[in-house]
Amino acid sequence: MSQNIRVLITAATLSATVLSSNAIASDRADWPQNFTVGTASQGGTYFAYGSGWANYMSENLGISGGAEITGGPVQNMALVHTGDLGFGLTTMGPASEALEGKSPLAPGMKLDNVCAMFPMYQTPFSVTVLTNSGITRIADIPEGARIGFGPAGSTSDTYFPRMMDALGVQYERRNGSWADLGGQLQDGLIDVVAFAAGIPIPAVSQLEVQSDIRIIEFNEDEVTRITAEFPVAPFTIPANTYSSLNADSQAVSMWNFAVAGCDVPEELVYEMTRLTLENNDKMVSIHKAATTSVAENYVHNTVIPWHPGAARWFNENGYTIDVSQIK
Repeated sequence: MSQNIRVLITAATLSATVLSSNAIASDRADWPQNFTVGTASQGGTYFAYGSGWANYMSENLGISGGAEITGGPVQNMALVHTGDLGFGLTTMGPASEALEGKSPLAPGMKLDNVCAMFPMYQTPFSVTVLTNSGITRIADIPEGARIGFGPAGSTSDTYFPRMMDALGVQYERRNGSWADLGGQLQDGLIDVVAFAAGIPIPAVSQLEVQSDIRIIEFNEDEVTRITAEFPVAPFTIPANTYSSLNADSQAVSMWNFAVAGCDVPEELVYEMTRLTLENNDKMVSIHKAATTSVAENYVHNTVIPWHPGAARWFNENGYTIDVSQIK
């Protein structure tokens, strides 16, 4: 090969590299220098999932990212809507109420600057007690029982009290982080913890290592009554989820989705969606609940408009999100 040809090839290669670098720089010109995802309290699945996801995105996209402890889905919808957070994790029920202007944090205000990114997992609603409490079913919960419903404004705190009301349970309402409520249950300061979080819930896994606990399931009649009145569906907690279970446990559940501010740069959301959905093994290593963080489950979003960046990835990969569903 002559010297002149070598020079031409080298120049062409350098030119292509510069053009590629310029294109990447252009794509990222409007990206933030850092990002934060709203999760929920420590000891719950949102915090574990969200923290791991933020670190994974940060490592692969070259921008600083982290998780923020919040009150959960209701607050996350508000914080993402206002732009205080770029990203958040939410549940279909609270998301629907927020978009309709029925959020308890902002009554009458439609929190609609929030767009869907990708499906996460289902949140089962389950009841945990100490074995020596004598409670073996929902109907056994005594009048005036002190029930911990999770952080104020969380999915659990929003819906579980209503469910207990519908089932005729009379209780004293308590709030706190899942980790804190687990400690209170052990110390006899509360009688029941009504969990709503992706499984396995870290606080429940920790509890059963330290105490003898019983996970109470809903019977067939209770499931029928609850699913008729609330935006939940029947769900089975597999027996191998917790060592305290000897058989599958019947519960009800609600879907969770990751969301972004609708004005977050399209290319950033596209890349985050791609990394998440094309590397499910990595997501499962962050939290087992991510086994359902797969593209096919996008159909469970019937409430939140899609972010253009996320919709582009889905439509490029054989899934259909109509333009009318994109913000």
